[in-house]
Amino acid sequence: MSFTYRQRYQKNASVSGVVPRVRRPWLGAAIVVFALGQPAAQANVRVTVTEVVSDARQSLIDARDAVEKKQWTRLATLAPAASQDPMLGDYATYWMLRRKTQDQTQPVPVAEIERFIANSKNPQLVERLKGEWIIAAARSGDFSTAARLGPNPSGNAQVQCALLLAQHMTGQAVSAEQALSTFQAGQSCWMMMDQLQSSKVVGWNDLVPQVRAMLEANRTGNAQRMAAIIFSASDMVQYAALVKDPKKWLAGRKAPSTRTDTELVTLALGRLARDKDRAANANMIQTRWEKALPAENLQWVWSQFGLTSALNVEPGAYQWYRKSGDGRLTDYNHAWQVRAELRRADIDWTWVERAVRRMSPEQQSETAWAYWLGRALAAQGKADDARQQYESIRHVMDFYGQLASEELGVIQAIPPLPEPVSEQDVAQVRELPGLQRAVALFDLDWRTEAVQEWVYALRGMSDRQLRAAAEYARQEQIFDRVINTSLLTRDEVDVSQRFIAPFEGRVSEKAKEIGLDAAWVYGLIRQESRFITNARSRVGASGLMQLMPATAKWVAGKIGMKDFKPSSVNDFDTNTILGTRYLDMVLRDLGGSQVLASAGYNAGPGRPVRWRATLPGPVEGAIFAETIPFTETRLYVKHVLSNAVYYATLFTGEPHSLKERLGTISPAPQRKVALP
Repeated sequence: MSFTYRQRYQKNASVSGVVPRVRRPWLGAAIVVFALGQPAAQANVRVTVTEVVSDARQSLIDARDAVEKKQWTRLATLAPAASQDPMLGDYATYWMLRRKTQDQTQPVPVAEIERFIANSKNPQLVERLKGEWIIAAARSGDFSTAARLGPNPSGNAQVQCALLLAQHMTGQAVSAEQALSTFQAGQSCWMMMDQLQSSKVVGWNDLVPQVRAMLEANRTGNAQRMAAIIFSASDMVQYAALVKDPKKWLAGRKAPSTRTDTELVTLALGRLARDKDRAANANMIQTRWEKALPAENLQWVWSQFGLTSALNVEPGAYQWYRKSGDGRLTDYNHAWQVRAELRRADIDWTWVERAVRRMSPEQQSETAWAYWLGRALAAQGKADDARQQYESIRHVMDFYGQLASEELGVIQAIPPLPEPVSEQDVAQVRELPGLQRAVALFDLDWRTEAVQEWVYALRGMSDRQLRAAAEYARQEQIFDRVINTSLLTRDEVDVSQRFIAPFEGRVSEKAKEIGLDAAWVYGLIRQESRFITNARSRVGASGLMQLMPATAKWVAGKIGMKDFKPSSVNDFDTNTILGTRYLDMVLRDLGGSQVLASAGYNAGPGRPVRWRATLPGPVEGAIFAETIPFTETRLYVKHVLSNAVYYATLFTGEPHSLKERLGTISPAPQRKVALP
């Protein structure tokens, strides 16, 4: 860590900086010891109370294990003792009641739930249990109870769908817009949609776009469930056949004569875009079906050809999109229409502008599309309009805010550090029960529950309180909460929290040993794990630098790490040594481009080689990043490179250009990659 950054870091961390985190796996909080007057008695009671609390905590740990293994009888046995834990005991009761509430073979345990709500000191669990009660009440047809329990601020879509259903069934007005904006696939939302369609609140024009959007995203199960709401049973037989084999289903079929037949043919034609022989399929559509379908249906069909082609990084994707006209597409598809234009050898910026302006107002306001609209306007000589777009996002601390600043001729400045929070500020948030519970849960490595407690406790906090909570997390070395909490501030931007660089330069040392850019490594770790040393992804990647087990073993063999064991992959030194060595290998294999190497680190080094091979000519690094076909990797690359610029600026005290870091990506032949 450079001297410049250390000065800023220490100034802001004056309340005590980073201190070794004390784990409290048994107690999680100070234990109250009750004195009985005599020294001997005091000693006896002290042992007894400590043992009781320790036993309760162990029972709670065992109870959670029972929940994870769905051992409900064991949970019932453990719950009474587990509920005696003075800080976390409500979890045991909550798990029991949640299980009972979700059991559709049993009545809702109303009296037990009401008793928990009245007595619990954990408002986060109370809110969640109320949400479960709302779902259960609506499911059982007790709509008056469900409506009475609302509103529920949890944000859980199934709870909100149950509430909308209950409101509708108790005579309150519910609109199609409310239903569609709330909907997420799940039992409560399907119940709501079934009923609202039956009551004619939502209809054909509302639900057909939903079916199309689900098929477009290849969520075929959800699409079939939504289709069943609007199509008859016999129509659903046809629907299943066309999804399975659209070409076979279309063979010999006559021009549609009804609304349903027209839509089924439209869906089948759209599915043809997924076939490898898209050109032949397109020719068949033009010769057999172009005059048989309404223009707006054909526009959607051609947009599916454009989308599939763009996702396969084919240079001609934009041509399919040109055939889709000016019809309204999904936000997802509009985004790819822009990307297809950006990937052209000779970008037609008028089409980029047209595509962006066809997006919904919400999508247009996103920094990505504000930036690309600005670029399109500038390319057409509309300098004032372009400047307006850039100015609207230049202070946003993200990839496109940085690029917009550079389009205006300046490098985005790091905001000055606000007045440091005081020890008293931190002490006040430290006393909040919700944050105390969260820390106790982090000590147990129960991250899901811990994060839920932490996020709930932050509700309604001022910027100063949020920054104090972030400092509390820093002191406890819960680094992901430092970043995520600080990101919630609106006016007081503390970059020493948002771009924390923990471990006292040990990451930088590992990077510098092999000549790797430390700012880039920190930027990557911030995105990979948020500095959680034992982080584990859904696919099995582990540690700070999220190494897959096979990759870690391969790198260890390549660098001659004799004492490597798979169990040591979360060890700080092992993980950072292997991670930086692998990142360096990927970087060298991909010609020194941090854009390509970041993509390769996330998606595998072979994929950016394939994406690069299809380029029609050299492109800006920003365009390559924007047109990566994997959503996770596309966002990852942009975040990592943006992070790296901020870290470089903080480490050196000098402004750094994102555009320079992105560079230019030129086409290169497809080749076999030797790296895992």
